[in-house]
Amino acid sequence: MLAMLLVLLLILILFGAGFAVKVLWWIALAVLVLWLIGFIARSAESGGRRARWYRW
Repeated sequence: MLAMLLVLLLILILFGAGFAVKVLWWIALAVLVLWLIGFIARSAESGGRRARWYRW
């Protein structure tokens, strides 16, 4: 009985981790797309140089 509960708990943990990792991949992809859009659409500074679109 204890072994069955441990296996079920392990399955639940692995399923939850897999779901969390999949969600994190989608979030990382969205951030990458936003970064690329900001990199392409950044405005020009005076003097012809291109400005950084981020503040760090």
